[in-house]
Amino acid sequence: MIAVLGECVADSFASRPPADAHPGGLALRVLPGGGPANTAVALARLGTAARFLGRISGDVFGRMISEHLASSGVDLSAAVAAGEPSTLAVAALDDAGRAAYTFYADGTADWQWTPHELGLQRLGPATCLHTGSMALVREPGRTAVEAFARKAAGHATISIDPNVRPTFAARDDYQVTRWCEWTDILKLSDDDLAFLQPGVPVERACDTWHAAGARLIVVTRGAAGALVSLDGERAAVRAREVEVVDTVGAGDAFTAGLLHSLGTKGLLGGRLDRLDLATAVAAAEFAALVSALTCAVAGANPPWSGQLTAPRTPPPLRPRRTPPSPAGC
Repeated sequence: MIAVLGECVADSFASRPPADAHPGGLALRVLPGGGPANTAVALARLGTAARFLGRISGDVFGRMISEHLASSGVDLSAAVAAGEPSTLAVAALDDAGRAAYTFYADGTADWQWTPHELGLQRLGPATCLHTGSMALVREPGRTAVEAFARKAAGHATISIDPNVRPTFAARDDYQVTRWCEWTDILKLSDDDLAFLQPGVPVERACDTWHAAGARLIVVTRGAAGALVSLDGERAAVRAREVEVVDTVGAGDAFTAGLLHSLGTKGLLGGRLDRLDLATAVAAAEFAALVSALTCAVAGANPPWSGQLTAPRTPPPLRPRRTPPSPAGC
């Protein structure tokens, strides 16, 4: 089992209403979202037992999210029934299908964690805890979330995705180097890296975070694929080719694919001591497929295990190994 701790958000997408509607208005299509919730859904659909540790509102959006999680096979027994409203995100898609979000998040359910709500028993039998995203940077709950993850590190592999949202939190809120003290897997995008470490080469950033404690770092690069770095030994992974509808949830699907692959090989539950670069690359290649199939449909709608066939698959790419960067370079 993999436990996922974090937010569940109502993602809304604006469009022009029909011509006979009120002039000058917008129509909103609302779908279940939130990075951690998306990851839990993708894990469950791939066949990994997934437990969602979230604060789920009882409002109309929360009920929609609960139904979505449950229908995908996610275990909600450790979720909190929250009295606060759901977080609402309004997404605007650019021509490449990338989303920019405006968040309506003041006083909403996702950020109200207390230490009492996050006792270690919520982890249950999970061999891995995945967290990050906005729940790890938003007060008042961020302190409780980080404390829980630190405690869980004594019992499970810890995975973090910062999932940076510049309109939601400042750079200093993303304490990635400190998080790496108790994190085994760090997954982030090239956009995350540019925000967190502007102007810093990816190899140097990886080496900094390896030195802080993270063993496996994967940086996704959209159509350019991904960089896998295991204790400073690195390889490139090619992206899968699909017709992109939008990229909503693609990073979360990648994370799920990565963790699912590592879990099926029995590598989760400790500090990744038996993981080698070839296995990490194979896991990232599988994750790239899951991510690509998510990009091929609208919204955060990751594939089920029976749908893991890409429309177009390039020939296998031999991993390109690069030596670790010298310290300080």
